[in-house]
Amino acid sequence: MLQRINQGFYPFSEFMHDALYTPGLGYYSGGRTKLGNKGDFVTAPEISPFFGKLLARLAIPLVKEGKGIMELGAGTGLLALQMLRELEAHELTPTYYNILEVSADLRERQHKLLSSELPHLIGRIHWLESLPDQLEGLIFGNEVIDALPCSLIRWEAHNIYEIGVGQKKNSLIFTDRLLTDGPLFTEAARLKSLYGLGREENYTSEIGLACLSLIKSLSKRLVSGALVFIDYGFGESEYFHSERQQGTLMCHYQQQVHSDPLFLPGQQDITSHVNFSRIYEIATQSGLNLSGYTTQAHFLVNLDILDFLKGIEPINPEAINALHGAQILLSPAEMGEIFKVIAFTTKDTALVGFNSWDLSRLL
Repeated sequence: MLQRINQGFYPFSEFMHDALYTPGLGYYSGGRTKLGNKGDFVTAPEISPFFGKLLARLAIPLVKEGKGIMELGAGTGLLALQMLRELEAHELTPTYYNILEVSADLRERQHKLLSSELPHLIGRIHWLESLPDQLEGLIFGNEVIDALPCSLIRWEAHNIYEIGVGQKKNSLIFTDRLLTDGPLFTEAARLKSLYGLGREENYTSEIGLACLSLIKSLSKRLVSGALVFIDYGFGESEYFHSERQQGTLMCHYQQQVHSDPLFLPGQQDITSHVNFSRIYEIATQSGLNLSGYTTQAHFLVNLDILDFLKGIEPINPEAINALHGAQILLSPAEMGEIFKVIAFTTKDTALVGFNSWDLSRLL
């Protein structure tokens, strides 16, 4: 990383990529425990088994048609385990469960869990290193696109700057350079024109070109089925609200959340919120239909999580933990409102989970 700094301007997007994904050294490529109570942050499958059970309902009609599932970034593998178990409870088994995972460390952990818990299905679970030319079935990512490298931009009254990373003495610092052309400038200029960024005072935020590139690739490859993404974020007008002048970068380290991405590079998670409006534009321009956009809480209610909860009597620690986990998934003060769910389908596919509380007007 220091060698890269010394070579010239080091864009924040490249710093974020290196800090997260450098083989053996990046956050997602190293051997530290990342997810769960012993890691740096906890995701929905670790919080409640209901999450995977309910998400499996999206896959049921597609699996009945003989189609498979592809998960982007499977974390510990727990979500895959929950979904496959729920599908088995319905006497359904997907023809394949593909996992696109860039981290060799996480691939090893996923394989260990799934081969131990589902040895009879391990032959149907495949780990991919790149996207297939064609996709079908359910393709989804839970808390994945927030960790794709983003560019950090500062808008001023008359200029737009890209922020990078440099070094002063023994510390990492932010640097910048004037943006005047290229895809990043075009996107930054569009946002400046639409929302007046930097007009009254300097405004800093993120642009996720890597995210848009992934959505375009997935949308173009999907021949039959659905794309579903669950993550924290906003529609674009809310994302670039005048009061959100410092952007949305968040870092996770030992269950603590802070906003300094230069702290302990390679040892902490770095994320930015998702601009769901741009995802909508890219996917629909590629020919997909918007199936729905809503909060995680409303999505889970639409999938009948309340029916699951009715069957639980809090008479033992396991039941109490299950109820507490469901509360975290649903609560507006926790994950229920800040997390959104967006889904796109080909014309031959319909999805459950979006029959009420549609928020597509906010895109």
